[in-house]
Amino acid sequence: NADEIINCGDAGQEGELIQRWVMQKAGARCPVKRLWISSLTEEAIREGFAKLKDQADFQSLYEAGLSRAMGDWLLGMNATRLYTIKYGQNKQVLSIGRVQTPTLALIVNRQLEIANFQPKQYWELKTNYRDTTFSALIRKSDEEIAAEEEKSGGKKKIDNPGIDPIANREEGEALVERIKDLPFIVTNVGKKDGKEYAPRLFDLTSLQVECNKKFAYSADETLKLIQSLYEKKVATYPRVDTTFLSDDIYPKCPGILKGLRDYEVLTAPLAGASLPKSKKVFDNSKVTDHHAIIPTGVYAQNLTDMERRVFDLIARRFIAVFYPDCKVSTTTVLGEVDKIEFKVTGKQILEPGWRVVFAKEQVEEKEGDEERVLPVFVKGESGPHVPDLNEKWTQPPKPYTEATLLRAMETAGKLVDNDELRDALKENGIGRPSTRAAIIETLFKRNYIRKEKKNLIATPTGVELIQLIHEELLKSAELTGIWEKKLREIEKRTYDARQFLEELKQMVSEIVTSVLSDNTNRRITIQEAAAQIAEEKPKKEPKKRTRKPAAPKEKKQEEKSAEKVVEGSGKEGVPVTGETDLLVGQPCPVCGKGTIIKGKAAYGCSEWKNGCTFRRAFD
Repeated sequence: NADEIINCGDAGQEGELIQRWVMQKAGARCPVKRLWISSLTEEAIREGFAKLKDQADFQSLYEAGLSRAMGDWLLGMNATRLYTIKYGQNKQVLSIGRVQTPTLALIVNRQLEIANFQPKQYWELKTNYRDTTFSALIRKSDEEIAAEEEKSGGKKKIDNPGIDPIANREEGEALVERIKDLPFIVTNVGKKDGKEYAPRLFDLTSLQVECNKKFAYSADETLKLIQSLYEKKVATYPRVDTTFLSDDIYPKCPGILKGLRDYEVLTAPLAGASLPKSKKVFDNSKVTDHHAIIPTGVYAQNLTDMERRVFDLIARRFIAVFYPDCKVSTTTVLGEVDKIEFKVTGKQILEPGWRVVFAKEQVEEKEGDEERVLPVFVKGESGPHVPDLNEKWTQPPKPYTEATLLRAMETAGKLVDNDELRDALKENGIGRPSTRAAIIETLFKRNYIRKEKKNLIATPTGVELIQLIHEELLKSAELTGIWEKKLREIEKRTYDARQFLEELKQMVSEIVTSVLSDNTNRRITIQEAAAQIAEEKPKKEPKKRTRKPAAPKEKKQEEKSAEKVVEGSGKEGVPVTGETDLLVGQPCPVCGKGTIIKGKAAYGCSEWKNGCTFRRAFD
């Protein structure tokens, strides 16, 4: 009977979808207006109600959200049932998801790279001249030259000075002998002044990455903390994927800075003067629904220690973008001994600019080779030096942490440090900023991954599942990234939602046909893994693994199963009624908190009262 509805749902794709579903279920037929705000301050809410939008403006956002939900359900439900029935042996649900499975594949593939890595020995020739260590230039391989030329589009000629890579110790020692008594001559001193721009403002992913690096917070913890800061009205809307602000925020910035009372030492130099308006910060073309995460200007009080840490990161980033650029001087010195070229690079900060905002952090960070200040060298000078040969080994890639996994999800598996290149790859990222934390938590819950310190390690189940899946469409980050791009295009009205769903149905049909025609008898060996755990920990819970004497009517069944013995169980020759008894006392594969217990008709979890749904019928 309402004359009008004002949709005040979360200002994002999921929020739009949920509210539309609620109105559809309620049978709403009246006109609908949309409240669209980026912060929960009274000023922002009043402004939002004064500028209510028409629901039709958000139709494409709804269609993108609906396509995502239907697509995830279609693929997840069909593939999970398919793989569970085909390969799960009626003992394990094999959960498959459009984003979840490629994410697991990233972790598993990295783990296999590390396991199969063969370290190679190499040598570095260095020499110490005037308390400065110079490194010999090594000639690049043809492959490296080709890669660099391709990167520059063939426009730039690649110089390739230096000696051939040192193949063995004897060759390296011969070079040391050759140059040790000859003078070191400085052949060139180059100096280049440059600028370093302030770090970009945070989007959700970069905030989760920073919090994981600095405080070891999980992606899910960071999302909950920034959501809490949003609800306390001290930070803007968190589920964003842009690091830019829209132009209409610029006039509000002096007021926001004034509200950061705990940072007056840093904001005072900005007060009274006109704030710089850089295209690296304010760019309407880079902002869609929401701008980057910034403070609202409301005084931050009654925050927990964890919330205070996250707020501090956001506040400092915001202040820093209004400070001058950091001016640096990069010095490159080239030297030569008997036609062998050496090089050293150093960097000197001339004017710290925005770095003063992060001064406290930078003291704690170790300076790299390029951060050092070099002595004054003059072209043509020469003198004695001390050469040295260093033995080195190539290193395997590092395991994923939550920080590096989030970056890999954002760029569909391509790890890049350059912000602009990352922006281009974001179009093909897997998952959404708001869902990536939940995806990682799901992998933990499914017992597909575990954490060792900060590193994410795939469990045997996770590794086997990815090796079991031969359908690239299910586990390729790049292919999943293409689907994500299409969903974004639906939101921008450049792709048809019906076509997307038809393509997805076709893809699911192909996967079902492929799996059903598989006659290789591939299986996930969940039970064997459990048996191994039982054998590794026999003394801790021997009582739980011994079986009470069976009732007389079960005597025949026990005689048949008496051949199965738990080796090393503390009592040799203890009979069990099947491999599933070995599960009793093991960690629950669903919640990870409880242990498996035996009921009258099935196995369950000791955490069943707290909502764990694990249940397995007796075989």
